[in-house]
This record gives sequence, C-alpha cells and structure tokens, in this order.
Amino acid sequence: MKDLQSILFGVSLREVVGSTQLQIADIQIDSRKVNANGVFVAIKGVEVDGHQFIHIAIEKGATVIVCEQLPSIINEQITYLVVANASEAVAIMAHQFYNEPSLKVKLVGVTGTNGKTTVATLLFKLFSALGYHCGLVSTVQNQIGDTIIPSTHTTPDAIQLNALLDKMVQAGCTHVFMECSSHAIHQHRITGLQFTGGAFTNLTLDHLDYHKTFEAYLDAKKAFFDALPSTAFAISNVDDKNGANMLMDTKAKKFTYALHAPANYKGKILENQLTGLIMLVNEKEVHCRLIGTFNAYNFLAVYGIALQLGEASEKVLITLSALTGAEGRFEYVISEQKIIGIIDYAHTPDALENVLITVAKLRKGDEEVITVVGCGGDRDKSKRPIMAQVACDLSTRVFLTSDNPRSEDPNDILTDMEQGLTSAAKRKYIKIVDRREAIKAAISFAKPGDIVLIAGKGHEKYQEIKGVKTHFDDKEELQNLFKELAK
Repeated sequence: MKDLQSILFGVSLREVVGSTQLQIADIQIDSRKVNANGVFVAIKGVEVDGHQFIHIAIEKGATVIVCEQLPSIINEQITYLVVANASEAVAIMAHQFYNEPSLKVKLVGVTGTNGKTTVATLLFKLFSALGYHCGLVSTVQNQIGDTIIPSTHTTPDAIQLNALLDKMVQAGCTHVFMECSSHAIHQHRITGLQFTGGAFTNLTLDHLDYHKTFEAYLDAKKAFFDALPSTAFAISNVDDKNGANMLMDTKAKKFTYALHAPANYKGKILENQLTGLIMLVNEKEVHCRLIGTFNAYNFLAVYGIALQLGEASEKVLITLSALTGAEGRFEYVISEQKIIGIIDYAHTPDALENVLITVAKLRKGDEEVITVVGCGGDRDKSKRPIMAQVACDLSTRVFLTSDNPRSEDPNDILTDMEQGLTSAAKRKYIKIVDRREAIKAAISFAKPGDIVLIAGKGHEKYQEIKGVKTHFDDKEELQNLFKELAK
C-alpha cells in the first residue's frame, strides 16, 4: 500500500473532491484490471475514452479516480482528482508509486525512425559484455539480464514501464537502454522518467496515420530532447537533416555523430562486405560484424553513448566489434546452392532503400536482387506506393505481398502499393497475397548467388489478419525452403 499524497507529488491538480488521506494498492488505466483500494486513471485514448468506464472501476473497488472531467454522478465514498492531462498525470504517479526507479539506474533513451532497436540492443549487449547488469526495453523484447520478457509495444504504457524499471532495479541493473517511440513520447508514457542520456538516429516518413503531419511527428521526437535535464547528455546524427534541430532547445550536454558532417564521433567506411564493416572511428580502424551504411551510423551512436557513460574508447571498440545486431535486422541465411536470403524489419521507405542500397553493394557481378515486401494494415497509407516504387527501383524482381493486414483487406493494401508505380516498375513486380507463397515464389526464381530480401517483419513471428494472430516467421520460412532445396 502507498500513501496517495506521496504519489501525487509533481502532479498538477485542477480540482480535488474527497480526501487524499488514503492508502492505495495500485494504479490502473484499464478498468478491467482495477483492484480494491486502487486508483483508476481515465485516459482519453485514440479509440476509447476511459471516462466511460469510471463506474466500472468503482464497482471493482477503485477508491480514487483521476480524470480530466468529473462524471455527472459523484460517489461520496470516492476521491476524484481532476487534472488537465491524465496521460501525463499517470506517468508521474506511476514513477512515484514504483519508488522513482529511473533515478536508480543510468537510463538511456533512443529515438528516431530507424535504428532504435539496433542501437538499444547493441548498448545492452555491449554493457553486459563490459560486466554490467543491464536492462533492455525494445520492440523485439524486454530483458533483465538474461531473463527475456516478451514485448507488445516499442515502449510499454507508463504503469507497465515503471513496474518493469522497478523490477530491473530490484534485480540489480545499473544501466537500462530503452527505445522511445514517437507514440510513447506524445502519449506521455516516458514522462517523469529521469534520463541519463538520449540519442537520435534519423527521421523519415512514418506513423503519419497517428501524427497526421511530418511536422507533428518531428515535434514528438524533439520533445524528448527538449525535456532532458542539464545533467543529461544528448547525442544526434547530424548527417540527418533534422539532427541539429533535435539538439536546438535541449538543456542536455550536446554531442554529435556522422559519416560526412563534422562531428564529435566521426566515422568513415573503408569496406562494406557480407562479413561486416571496416571503419575508421575517430581515426581508429575497427572491424565490426554489422553490415551496411545504416549500421555504420548505429555503431557510431553506440560508441558515442558508451563514451558519454564513462567507458574507455579502446575497450568499447574492441568489445563492440565482436557484437551482432538485433534479431531480424539484416539477418542472413545462405543456402547450399549459395542463394543469399536476408531478413530485415525495414517497413519504411527510407529503411527499405537503405537495406537495398546495402544489398546492391554486396553484389559482385550480375546477381539478381529479389525483394519480398508488403505494408501493414491500419497504418500510414501514404508510404505504400513509395515502398513499392523503392523496391522496384532497387531490385531486379519484386513480390508484393501481405504484411500484417490487420483489419484491412490485403488486396486493398496491395492496390495502394501499386498506385503511382512507373511503367518500368510495373514490369518488375508480381502480386501474391499469401506471404508464404510469395516467399516460396521468390526463392524459386533465385539462382545461385542471387540475393533474396524478405522485408517488413524482421523479428515478428506472427501474421495478424482480421484481428487473429497466427504464427509466421520469415526466417523460419526461409530456412525451411532452403532445406527443401537441399534435398
């Protein structure tokens, strides 16, 4: 049990109805999870307004209701706390309820369109290898030391996130590395957390189904840096045209990384092969197991963060050079026939372009590049024709297929992807709705030496169709097909 007044520290209250001299058991934003003597916070979400469920929360035992507007019927046995922004309030309350866990670790947030998962995962692996007990909050999975906790969102809601951070503290973690999505920033899921540092990877077209405009998407990312305290550090990719903007108004100590522009952490690619990158990093030559220009940026981000966290340059480079990236990020499998299959999470035009440019650099002659790609349902539709055009521009042959159509008809999604394709592009693609059949067809077209890119899902191990998730793993499909070829 916690004293209600103690967890309200930092919350701006507009109105209080009832007593705050209470002991509370927990905090919930889902009325179905409310327990006796609990706090229910009514949040106006994108699809559901929590104010509609206040009466249910009270029936289940809530004694405190946090809301943006009082209900028409007031229960005299209940304390009502009116706030301007319930999402912000619950984040602050959750941080207090779980004993301010972010103050007890070195917490680093990573934001941007692409590269968040790889940077956060590499940091986790690096600092674990350096002997620290670490926590990871990522799209692929959450992790406390060796214990893996499945991930449902890039960044959990504020209550789940603070509970997870508290578990990390209890487990003895000293460092936590976290992806910070634009949704999480905008919805105040990370509000109240004390970050030791933050990193910006890049910004390209994505999530306009939620943010509506690119400017709003940019502002959400920038808000993360604007909120960093003067005790923190902020490191940004200044080769990205928005990189300097991210640092403009932050109070944090500012650092930069780049391959082209002047920067604190400067890199230069010497060789880029399937075996990895050879780079100059601040004039020191290093070989790493990561592949592609996009991963050179990720490497620099991790290197800069590690140095800002007090680690020695040479030790970081030696340790980092041996590490692999996150699951489903440019993973490759080679068949006995020497067909190269690559699985990548690329689900934005920029990410797909970066991966295909990297694939092109791996070609040694006239090998074909065959791409399997789709677009998710119930997501930003504006990127669909761009994704298809990028795939056709940079591939020999393209198979357009399903990628989590969710509630949409997959045929409609593919029709959106076809819109605006040039006449040259239209000669390159085949449309196969069933993803398994599309991958199978791509492999059947491939000859020894050809490269087959399966893009969009990466680490995901399911397909979501009409609200039903069924097991589907791109890497597993690829490996099974290669086994069939070997028979």
